[in-house]
Amino acid sequence: MSNRKTMRPVAILAGSRTPFTKSFTNYSRTSNRELMTATVRDLVDKTQLRGALLGDVSLGAVMKNASDWNLARETVLGAGLDPHTPGYDVQRACGTGLETVAQIALKIASGQIESGIGGGTDTNSDIAGVLPHEFSWIMMEAQKEKTLGGRLKKFAELKLQYLKPRFPNVQEPRTGKSMGDHTEMMVKDWMITREAQDELAYHSHQNAAKAYAEGFYKDLVFDFKGLKQDIFVRPDTTMEKLAKLKPAFDFNGTGTLTAGNSTPLTDGASAVLLGSEEFAKEKNLPVLAYFVDADYAAVDFVKGEGLLMAPTRAVANLLRRNNLTLQDFDFYEIHEAFAGQVLCTLKAWEDEEYCRTQLGWDKALGSIDRSKMNVKGGSLALGHPFAATGGRIVASLSKMLAQKGSGRGLISICTAGGMGVAAIIER
Repeated sequence: MSNRKTMRPVAILAGSRTPFTKSFTNYSRTSNRELMTATVRDLVDKTQLRGALLGDVSLGAVMKNASDWNLARETVLGAGLDPHTPGYDVQRACGTGLETVAQIALKIASGQIESGIGGGTDTNSDIAGVLPHEFSWIMMEAQKEKTLGGRLKKFAELKLQYLKPRFPNVQEPRTGKSMGDHTEMMVKDWMITREAQDELAYHSHQNAAKAYAEGFYKDLVFDFKGLKQDIFVRPDTTMEKLAKLKPAFDFNGTGTLTAGNSTPLTDGASAVLLGSEEFAKEKNLPVLAYFVDADYAAVDFVKGEGLLMAPTRAVANLLRRNNLTLQDFDFYEIHEAFAGQVLCTLKAWEDEEYCRTQLGWDKALGSIDRSKMNVKGGSLALGHPFAATGGRIVASLSKMLAQKGSGRGLISICTAGGMGVAAIIER
């Protein structure tokens, strides 16, 4: 007799997040652990799961201090869950939040666990500077010396530059270029105009402002450190104001990326509760939507492929595996790292040659209905704490589907390192 398990539905039950804020402002001296613990605690309290034993908790951060090596488990211990609940850390750059949710969903679908939390946090405001390796090497070698003279001889090898702290930066090690630099290359290749980028940013702010005015985020965003909502939303922005901003990456006269059509450095955290249908019924929790599938892809950006184009591949894989077309969705949540990156992605899906040679399709995936994209605002308006964006999107999209009563949503997130994570959510 076969004991083979079959995949079962994975319910998305609730989400919580802090307000997102500009780095080095409201959350200065606030650690990733504090951000993440407060977020999971809010999620636990709103679902009345204080003291509950969950199957697993998957969390992550990109800008991470060495002291955060066991972030997820420490969060569990501080968030009010049964201390027997395990937790583990994940990192896939900007795709971390969606990755954690997808992993928890897969564990539930396979029957390994009944419930779990996925999420992420990031702060640029609490990053510890570290001394160069040369300093550490010399100090360790000095400790091995058996005599004072030997130690002093080693100390004499120290140079002044070894005492200068180093801080992490968002730069691709293999190219030496930032994401903005790479996106400037992409928009030139795909002939994306500055006006088109500003227009996308404008609509992101308008959609976010409308969503806040309607109270959409009231039960998703909790008060934290004196903030009640994301600080970036600008309902009064105009195309004229956006057009006045100077290029932020390419200063040679051809740059089109600005502070207005690029995401700012952001601090914040998000978390999502998932469970089996049996768990949802047992805990009397309404099902918002179901996590259906996810895919992961990468591009060879070192040899010229666009750094942030990998989601085109991940989405194509999802569509093929689920026998869907790009038009079979009620909502599209395409992460706005840069307006230009979103527009390159959309244009690539409309390009027959790209879809044939890069995605393995015999025709273009086609266009999407832009009125269905990021309808509650995107990262340009809400902010982008790297590892928290995935949880923010999953929770918002699930609520949108719940309000609609039925439908299907597509998530697409680009990441550093030339990777992409995509997912399908349904109700």
